Amino acid sequence: MNLLTCSLIKKICFLTGLLLILISCKPTTTEYVEKINLEPSIDLQKVYVNDLQKCANYMEHISNTSNTDSLEFYFKKARTEFKKIEPILSFHDLNNYNFLNAPNILKVEEEDLTDVKINKASSFQTLEEDIFNDYPDVTAIHKTAHKIHARLKFIHRNTNIEYLKPYHILWMVLKQLVRTATTGVTGFDSPVLENSLMDAVTAFAKAEQILDLYEYKFSNNDLKTAWKSKFNKAEDFLTSTNFNEFNRYEFIKKHIDPLLVLWVETAQDWNVHFPLQLAINNDATSLFSKEALTLDFFAGKNVSPINEEQIKLGKRLFNDKNLSSSQSISCASCHKLDLAFTDGLKKSKGLNRNSPSLTYSAYQQGFFYDKRAGSLEGQIVSVINNSKEFHSDLKSFASSIDQDSSYIKEFDKVYETTIDQNSIRLAIANYVRSLNYWNSKWDRNIRNELNTLTASEINGFNLFNGKAKCATCHFAPVFNGTVPPDFVDTEMEHLGVPVSAVTTNATIDPDLGRFELFKTESRKHFFKTPSIRNIALTSPYMHNGVYKTLEEVVEFYNLGGGYGIGIIDQEFQTLPADPLNLTDQEKTDLVNFMKTLTDEEFLDVSNKMYN
Repeated sequence: MNLLTCSLIKKICFLTGLLLILISCKPTTTEYVEKINLEPSIDLQKVYVNDLQKCANYMEHISNTSNTDSLEFYFKKARTEFKKIEPILSFHDLNNYNFLNAPNILKVEEEDLTDVKINKASSFQTLEEDIFNDYPDVTAIHKTAHKIHARLKFIHRNTNIEYLKPYHILWMVLKQLVRTATTGVTGFDSPVLENSLMDAVTAFAKAEQILDLYEYKFSNNDLKTAWKSKFNKAEDFLTSTNFNEFNRYEFIKKHIDPLLVLWVETAQDWNVHFPLQLAINNDATSLFSKEALTLDFFAGKNVSPINEEQIKLGKRLFNDKNLSSSQSISCASCHKLDLAFTDGLKKSKGLNRNSPSLTYSAYQQGFFYDKRAGSLEGQIVSVINNSKEFHSDLKSFASSIDQDSSYIKEFDKVYETTIDQNSIRLAIANYVRSLNYWNSKWDRNIRNELNTLTASEINGFNLFNGKAKCATCHFAPVFNGTVPPDFVDTEMEHLGVPVSAVTTNATIDPDLGRFELFKTESRKHFFKTPSIRNIALTSPYMHNGVYKTLEEVVEFYNLGGGYGIGIIDQEFQTLPADPLNLTDQEKTDLVNFMKTLTDEEFLDVSNKMYN
């Protein structure tokens, strides 16, 4: 064998061996896909960390300068970077997001009488109010900026989002869409500058960038193109006008809802399996629909999905006077169907507070005006046990109806069990959870089912969500105090509600509200923010029924709440003291909008009252 032949054989053997090694080391198809799938989350991590660093750098500049122009300049820069990190931070690390974006009021956490935590906010909202002030307190500004900078650096050092899967990314985008529509464009977190529209543009641009990183998931390229087109149109709409003139009705109807439809289509295209339902339904295609929010999320993990049989049984129990010791009152006595489940009284008989509507009450994380109950079931037990209400107990009631053959059959059919306390309160609670109709004039118009809203009613909604600042406490789509898009907390406020309907030299109502639970000084006169749905039927208004008409309520807020009518000795009032300066027409528009929130079930009653 000559040297040339030997050399050729050696090369062939070497190449064959190398090929075998490469084949043996090649990942399986599954391993290869997993490797590819990791790349977008790694890129997302880089983008996120870079935005965090920029935000921290600008915040550091704030803590190192005393020049007013520089403070304002660096705040706006830092704020823009914060809005870039918002979609990821709010999803990945909600606690830190809430810390950085907290309103400029005390944060009070009450676990029990021995565990009450009170913290002053050190957030972007705090800085905004301090920097854009006629007399900026530079020392306070530096202190807040230092805390924010330290928190941003902590997040930067400890962040790892490489675990995120495609369904996490879709949830992240969904929450940003809902956040922008419900709090982002309302001035909720830009109380002074009202830079909400540009904030929304920044957040949308980041959401678009996040989807771009996951473009490999799109099997339908038309969907990918549609996202870009719809985001661009939404951003153009956001930059077309100013805060007070912005048409939020059109924004939701023509931009947010179509984006929700596109989101559902994208989830199907990506073939994503969601392991659970968040508060926002994974199939929601309209913000103002019965399908938008997941009732089971609010009911809690220990409550099985609601069905019609449970509702029917709960309705019977709700109207059964045997629940009370006197057998003279039922739940329906104070929550009348024709008054949207209120009683029409200033204060309920034997009690010192107004009876709130039960409609849409399922969408809360606290019950009673002082949030002393954590669930509907807990509220029901409390009412039955209260000596001023039913003065009874579930055990006695269970024993009494256990003699009723029809009840025995119903409980066996619905719960496959004998009658007991748990099934009674659950049945009533599930009936109350069903009192959400989502078929008001407002809902049907914004869903494109009707075209009957007047210019005044539309302008009223835009005022409610803009200049009048109503939606910074009454959040869409439920218009209560449960904060979207996570819906994990229902807020309380101290408005300075007077004891009588006067506009000067007012005296605060003596009801101390939340204070009575834990004796926390900074919680005196705090009450839960209820829903205003069906509000045309639920007069009188406020926790003490002080106002008879919606016009009176609007004027109270227009004057600046308690501050504006002379209640100036309340340190912890949460309502801004500045008057809204609404025109007479704007006040009329607000009332007209609120009247559109009456569900069809109650429409005949409403027409009789207001026409």
